[in-house]
Amino acid sequence: MTIDVALIIKAIIILLIFGITLLIAMYSTYGERKVAAFMQDRIGPNRAGPFGLLQPLADAVKMFFKEDFIPSQASKWLFILGPCLSMLTALMTSAVIPFGDSVKYESAPGKVWDIPVQAIDVNIGILYVFGVVSLGVYGIMVGGWASNNKFSLLGAIRAASQNISYEISMGLAIIAILMMTGSLSIRHIVEQQHGGNWNIFYQPLGFIIFITCAFAECNRTPFDLPECETELIGGYHTEYSSMKLGFYLFAEYINMFVSSAMISSLYFGGYNYPGMDWVQAQLTSSLGEIAGHNVGTLIGTLVFFAKSLFFVFFYMWVRWTLPRFRYDQLMNLGWKALIPLAMINIVLTGGAILFLKPLIISFLK
Repeated sequence: MTIDVALIIKAIIILLIFGITLLIAMYSTYGERKVAAFMQDRIGPNRAGPFGLLQPLADAVKMFFKEDFIPSQASKWLFILGPCLSMLTALMTSAVIPFGDSVKYESAPGKVWDIPVQAIDVNIGILYVFGVVSLGVYGIMVGGWASNNKFSLLGAIRAASQNISYEISMGLAIIAILMMTGSLSIRHIVEQQHGGNWNIFYQPLGFIIFITCAFAECNRTPFDLPECETELIGGYHTEYSSMKLGFYLFAEYINMFVSSAMISSLYFGGYNYPGMDWVQAQLTSSLGEIAGHNVGTLIGTLVFFAKSLFFVFFYMWVRWTLPRFRYDQLMNLGWKALIPLAMINIVLTGGAILFLKPLIISFLK
């Protein structure tokens, strides 16, 4: 019976993570319109519901009831498969991200279950994320090729070359984090940043490289060349309509949230925050060990979402501030600037670990 309760709690956590990810992605479309309106001195959505809060639901209804059009010369099954792949890989990525510490449940006196606020706790979380992200480009490639449209094919080719190029720099930036932590587990990396010991203080260059690559991986301005309207009409999803187009657009916002959550986990302490130990001690003394721990976990989870939503806002801020790059500039930045910088960052990190760390330890002793 106790195992069943633990499994039920784990299932609830997984469903909550899945539902919250979808909810944040849905309301990111509303947030983007409001941010754009603010920066352009407009009002933004304000008709559907109070303050326009029902606008994402209205958009979903519109997408569902639009005509589902498939071009006569398109490869039908691949045309359908493309947006499904993009949506599937976007949702799979959030499975290994630790959204909070853990939930404790006492099934019997002295028997306490400690369940992490994480869908899947694996010790190779970084590799899992990179594997799923690398599969995501297949959704764009398949959709662009199956459309039998030259603009769509060009957008798909751009997306493939862009994602491959910037994945290299992103991987090299993360290698420096792995050298410091000695683990591929995202939860372990987050736990090592406890007490304000955030990686951003040790890896500022790696953070800049990572967030730049994240913009390219999510196809966000100024790196939205795969769907560049001025050159390719709509890029890889030119021929799509109805919910197939909705899947592509929704997958972009899910990827944006997941990459923001990864940035928060790898560089900004995840669910850790300044004064966390003091808050946890106060909660434990006033509510008891288990209840205090669970409330502390809830606060840490809210802090994690606040950090992630800040970076979602940063994506929007950049989109409505900077113009898009030319494609040759995009590729030059990836191959000639970011990759060398990431390799220099690895060398500097290795030198610091090899020479500076023993000196600091001996000095503290």
